[in-house]
Amino acid sequence: MPSNARWETLTVDGVDMDVFVDEPAAPGPHPAIVVAHHRAGNDAATTKFVQDLAGQGYVAATPHLHHRRPDGEDTRDSIKNLDDNQIVADLNATVALLQGLDSVDADRMGIAGHCMGGRVSFLGAASIPAFKCNVAYYSGNMFKTMGTGDVPPFDKLDKLRGPSLGFFGNDDENPSPADVDKIDARLTELGIAHEFHRYDGCGHAFQNFHNPQGYRAAATADSTMEAMSASHSCALSGWHPNAANTPGLGRMSRTASIARRLHATVR
Repeated sequence: MPSNARWETLTVDGVDMDVFVDEPAAPGPHPAIVVAHHRAGNDAATTKFVQDLAGQGYVAATPHLHHRRPDGEDTRDSIKNLDDNQIVADLNATVALLQGLDSVDADRMGIAGHCMGGRVSFLGAASIPAFKCNVAYYSGNMFKTMGTGDVPPFDKLDKLRGPSLGFFGNDDENPSPADVDKIDARLTELGIAHEFHRYDGCGHAFQNFHNPQGYRAAATADSTMEAMSASHSCALSGWHPNAANTPGLGRMSRTASIARRLHATVR
């Protein structure tokens, strides 16, 4: 494990929660990203994603959202017992951890996630003011609540404080292309800057290299390049929250010139 990568333990609602953290080698302060894991938890795919972000100049941290469940439980059962309010509490604790690091610029923080983590990225960005943007990879179950949650993430989209970036497979069933169309249309209606990339021949979890049947190298490479490009760094470079709700900014690509001017402050 690289010297800057480590496990931290936080206590949330009286229960210990492991958080995997990695930081760039260069001195900060750096922008930060909270990573919400997929159903399988903080496995090699998620921890590698965190380390890749650190290599790109971000302090990244991923909390173990199944920490209230019994050790060794099948994650297919764990996900059925998730609670939206508990998830937000876990994210808030992770945000506080990052805000306490000298290496982090707390004014430049976003949230990203795959699968259930993509859903969590919308939930977190709509619930926690620290998040200036979200990046969602094939975010399913956007129209459902979990546990004691009041409304599904889709119904919270108007609470987003910054731009949204999404990556989806056109062969996916959850979210289906129709689901993605609905999310896209709602963000456009709200005037929230966003950009969605869709990939033919890809189903769910196309970035997961542990899933040989679903993994798609070309889509993974393209989505990684897009996520790391300057045109999607604006929210971590001083994006003003009100700008996301300004009419006429329905597509994040329209903010590319802003991002290019600010890009030097991100890396």
